[in-house]
Amino acid sequence: MTDLAARVAEVLPSVRADLADLVRIESVWADPARHAEVHRSAAAVAELLTGAGFPDVEIVAAGGAPAVIARHPAPPGAPTVLLYAHHDVQPEGDPAQWNSPPFTPTEADGRLYGRGAADDKAGIAIHLGAMRAFGGAPPVGLTVFVEGEEESGSPTLGALLHAHREALAADVIVIADSANWTTEIPALTVSLRGLVDCEVEVATLDKGLHSGLWGGVVPDALAVLVRLLASLHDDDGNVAVAGLHVPPQSQQSLDLTPEQVRADARLLAGVREIGSGTACQRMWFKPAVTVIGIDTTAVAAASNTLLPRARAKISMRVAPGGDPAAHLAALRAHLQAHAPWGAQVSVTDGELGQPYAIDATGPIYDAVRAAMQTAWGVPPVDMGMGGSIPFIAEFAAAFPAATIVVTGPEDPASAAHSVNESLDLGVLARATTAEALFLAALAPGD
Repeated sequence: MTDLAARVAEVLPSVRADLADLVRIESVWADPARHAEVHRSAAAVAELLTGAGFPDVEIVAAGGAPAVIARHPAPPGAPTVLLYAHHDVQPEGDPAQWNSPPFTPTEADGRLYGRGAADDKAGIAIHLGAMRAFGGAPPVGLTVFVEGEEESGSPTLGALLHAHREALAADVIVIADSANWTTEIPALTVSLRGLVDCEVEVATLDKGLHSGLWGGVVPDALAVLVRLLASLHDDDGNVAVAGLHVPPQSQQSLDLTPEQVRADARLLAGVREIGSGTACQRMWFKPAVTVIGIDTTAVAAASNTLLPRARAKISMRVAPGGDPAAHLAALRAHLQAHAPWGAQVSVTDGELGQPYAIDATGPIYDAVRAAMQTAWGVPPVDMGMGGSIPFIAEFAAAFPAATIVVTGPEDPASAAHSVNESLDLGVLARATTAEALFLAALAPGD
């Protein structure tokens, strides 16, 4: 095992360099103008996997973004492990808010900054590093599946799993797209919230009216929308939508102090937390509702007009054990029942993503915990994830006999989906070592 860790250390400089090259590619599938960059990213990943020793590498698609499948056959009697990551990234937002250009990999204070450095091109790097540590001859069968539209909700993943079911079939599936408790304490993710979203539009008039002539007499749509959105939470910030699933709140061994919440979330001075219960209960095991967009007149274009229509997009996180379709129906019913002044409300349903809970017991999980403890020097913790990875439920449905292990390269400072996203390079080293040790432990006779 010591020799394997040493081999990981030897290949890490090349892995770090290849990760930087991947970060330079603006693989934002959500931006049609950069679809060519996503194809370029897929080609780069395929080339890296071929160079790492995978004899069978192909770029595939099912009407959406390109994905990469690389396969190395299993030695006799050995299991096959599917290693997942994704090469698409979130839009960068306002580049002026970044401390360095978002697609220029920049190292500072032991972290690599850049869009996708952590989420999830680091997952690709971990898989590459493990394969290189074995000199291209892993002790188990390896299939690497690198998706290209995870940040857009994986709309064609089901079709890919169906079309390439035989190539992707595995005994163990490792999803390297999650986080660790800290940079020094690794974690297995054992529960994830689901996700639903919708758009709500309110209408009060058939056209805009002069606010001086009609203000105070008829309601404007934006005022209606603001009051409607405010009804989604009570005064303490708890979700006020009736009929949502909230599992029994058992005692959690992990939690964040108010000081950690303030520091990690970067709350501004005077801003308080919302909701009731411990921080981890609120993040992992309770529903959450967020208004993620509003369509109305921009301030720069505003005039003294009562607006006839206004629209918002709402995102809801579903606690493990909840039914996303039922939660979307409850959200829809709430919006239709709480609009003031008789305003007309229309709701357009959006995406559904299943929550997922893992029974992380048995020999496979014993092996991964042992590998993580050896690589990190401390035992891993089991943690939930407030965010959603809906495709895990799709993998579970497609390969019901496979054991699913959810790990990842992120830590609380990674700022995935935000500005100044970064990867702790010590985590990259330890996570790669842990994956290599885990694969070695699955070899026959080990």
